[in-house]
Amino acid sequence: MPERLSAREALALLADPGSFRELPSPSGRSRPDGPLGWQGYDASRARAAARTGEEESVVCGTASVDGTRAVLIAFEFGFLGGSLGERTGDRLEAAYTHARAHRLPVVPLIATGGSRMQEGMLALTQLQRVARQSALTREAGLPQIAVLRDPTTGGGWATLGAGADIVLALPGAQVGFAGSRVRPPDADPAAYTAEAQVAAGSADAIVEPAELKGVLGRWLRLLAGHGTGAAAGVRPGGRGPGITSDEGGPGVTPGGGGPAVTPGGGGPGVAPAPVPGALGRGGLPGSGWAAVEGARAAGRPRAHAYLDAYFGDRLPISGDRCGGTDADGMLCGFGERDGRTVAYAAQTGTATRPAGYRTAARLIRLADRLGIPVLTLVDTPGAANDAEAERQGAGAAIAEVFGAVAAARVPVTTLVIGEGGSGGALALAAPGNTWATPDSYFSVIAPELAAAILKRRPEEVRPTADQLRIRPQDLVELGVVRGIVDRGDRPRP
Repeated sequence: MPERLSAREALALLADPGSFRELPSPSGRSRPDGPLGWQGYDASRARAAARTGEEESVVCGTASVDGTRAVLIAFEFGFLGGSLGERTGDRLEAAYTHARAHRLPVVPLIATGGSRMQEGMLALTQLQRVARQSALTREAGLPQIAVLRDPTTGGGWATLGAGADIVLALPGAQVGFAGSRVRPPDADPAAYTAEAQVAAGSADAIVEPAELKGVLGRWLRLLAGHGTGAAAGVRPGGRGPGITSDEGGPGVTPGGGGPAVTPGGGGPGVAPAPVPGALGRGGLPGSGWAAVEGARAAGRPRAHAYLDAYFGDRLPISGDRCGGTDADGMLCGFGERDGRTVAYAAQTGTATRPAGYRTAARLIRLADRLGIPVLTLVDTPGAANDAEAERQGAGAAIAEVFGAVAAARVPVTTLVIGEGGSGGALALAAPGNTWATPDSYFSVIAPELAAAILKRRPEEVRPTADQLRIRPQDLVELGVVRGIVDRGDRPRP
């Protein structure tokens, strides 16, 4: 069992020295032995207060974490197992209300065994109050970053924890809806751990206590600091009429003719998502099959290289919150570029799994709520099409991404960096704001599969690739992409 910090110790671990200011507690409820008149309940609370020095199971206040102010909510497990009762609900509601009034992110530091039995159903209904406050905070465009301590079970996990935008967990923490005393006797205890929740896509990362302040501070800077759209005056929900502005270097078009094109664009009051690289003349494939070979070349840069070269700092999110991850096929997270926060969803060149699409949809929806522009990198031969992918809801997962991109009110910018295989690639592509590299292609279907469907001989695959017009310059002429990013300034593997 990991060391259990008290609420004050957890706050001291994260808050910048001298920055914590406890919020005033709402007026206490004074019914003898609580709402049910549970005999001995007042005495239990008095003993808990004497043992912990706290008046309730949560301590709420404001503090700076590595320079970014936030509302911190720390659970005191020593006070009746960190359980939620009416007075806990009062404090939580007041903390969330303060966060919205002062435009601050919310950071719950959770250590709870669930709802307080001595208050019966009135204790359980506090979860509805918490869920309402979380929803209002979400609608206000403020991030919520949960830290799972030991234990995080019951309604605290199902609301404050799993309902947060980003979920960090301390190693070895007990995490699960069912607490240790109410599980089936033959249940595998390994399934109720922070590590298991990360593996199942329900939490984003395990963070060592010594690293927690630094990691949390980075997350707060990215999601609530001065680099975000919200901090720069972008109002989430303020949709602009398509592409209205450009930024970047001189543009190119196939053959060198026509007007220059540059990456960027966005609506009024919304800054565009920057695109890696600069525009200029580069070697373009001479045939459709040459484009395919270039996109499939082992030596070309992949998503990791682009992201590492583009962002000064970045942090990943993990998991679709539906039981799955696709860590090898879809990279999602937030990064900093030139003092601004940009969200990214990047395919890695493999067949994308349903969990990868759902994670990307989660990322895009979160960025949209926070007013943060999105960069997507397209590189996949197509969506995974095996039987397991179908059982995992491949079609519905891809539909989620199409819907998230279509509904986004912030700018979404796309760069095709390799293979653009059919709808599994198109789902991530921003209509009207997609760009391509010289070693990429985008096709309704892979040339080999097109030839097979048309019952053509193997030697006809190459001319079929030409017929499909899948080269970057073809895509510009067709109006599918806006321009070609020169290979000169792209990262090398």
